[in-house]
Amino acid sequence: MSEFKPQSDFLQTLMARGYVHQCSDFASLDALAAKGQAVAYVGYDCTAPSLHVGHLISIMMLSWLQRTGNTPIALMGGGTTRVGDPSGKDETRKILTIEQIDANKAEIRKTFAKFLDFAPGKAVMTDNAEWLAPLNYIEFLRDVGRHFSVNRMLSMDSVKLRLERENELSFIEFNYMLLQSYDFVELSRRYGCNLQMGGSDQWGNIVNGIDLGRRMGTPQLHALTCPLLTTASGAKMGKTAAGAVWLDAGLLSAYEYWQFWRNTEDADVGRFLRLFTFMPLGEIARLEALSGAEINEAKKVLATEATALMHGREAAEAAAETARTTFEAGGTALDLPSIEIPASELQAGLGVLSAFVRAGLVASNGEARRQVQSGGLRVNDAVVTDIGQMLTLSDATQAGAVKLSFGKKKHVLIRPA
Repeated sequence: MSEFKPQSDFLQTLMARGYVHQCSDFASLDALAAKGQAVAYVGYDCTAPSLHVGHLISIMMLSWLQRTGNTPIALMGGGTTRVGDPSGKDETRKILTIEQIDANKAEIRKTFAKFLDFAPGKAVMTDNAEWLAPLNYIEFLRDVGRHFSVNRMLSMDSVKLRLERENELSFIEFNYMLLQSYDFVELSRRYGCNLQMGGSDQWGNIVNGIDLGRRMGTPQLHALTCPLLTTASGAKMGKTAAGAVWLDAGLLSAYEYWQFWRNTEDADVGRFLRLFTFMPLGEIARLEALSGAEINEAKKVLATEATALMHGREAAEAAAETARTTFEAGGTALDLPSIEIPASELQAGLGVLSAFVRAGLVASNGEARRQVQSGGLRVNDAVVTDIGQMLTLSDATQAGAVKLSFGKKKHVLIRPA
């Protein structure tokens, strides 16, 4: 890859910004992209009502594909979700009902409208249930299954790792790679798709699709994978102590999303600006060169730009202002995460330990007690020193709410209802 000099805006952009891990044929793909003839898909299974930050890199790749004059396809896995991708998994995925899958799919679709223009001829969104659900099993075995070697399937990392760890791999999961490969062939036939993109853990599945396409008479197909991101400290990108960093505002507020990016490690700021924003590389280089306390300004730019893409500019700037008010001005911002407590309950008095548990800032009264003893909890910015402290309506003096804080970065408002 280091010796290859791309001519297309698409590959030049992806390589300059750090998206490329592997490609099956750089020169052939570059020629297609230079003529605006690259048609690429990424598949997204519908296992939850929202995608998470781990999916964002491939969504950005689809967006760059469109921005450089080529055609993206967002493939909803309404069919493959019924099977479950074993890649990177130590155990069988939970089988969802068709109703659950359809509900998840409807929510996930909303994310793509923020990154892609689905005007006619600009982009495609489709669902592999259209061709997988009606398949006749005997015909599928005869027409598709005969092209697969079980020996080769057993050598794939997604299968081999499960077997080496003696974790059960169901027959239905074993078939997943056949279905994903067939998706590539079907998309080639229906939409002229000639490229599949995904994370590096999908390389084997994608290459199987290229091989199946060759055997079934499609034009040349291509594979392009991005690195599976970890932070500078080695943590998996998009995972926090609280769980996945969801893209849907119903599962994670714009403010919490902004805070996730604001908390980026110093060493990751430049890399994340290149991958998760559309900012010019020159401006990113300037921000990346900042050091000491100034790097925090670059983190705020990253947080605001990344949040603007997902939640809109207004919500991003409001989140930035909330953070400024909370952390820099010592005030209480109105749009911090909040919970409602009946006014009558506050009138009678709510134990401070219970309040922090109900706010989700600590897991138990015992943990809250330990944090009080170490000075880690605050009410309205005052350190809690008495585990028997009671919160009442009189404490709701700032913005009509009681501000609970755990450490410097976790805050929840209690609002009387």
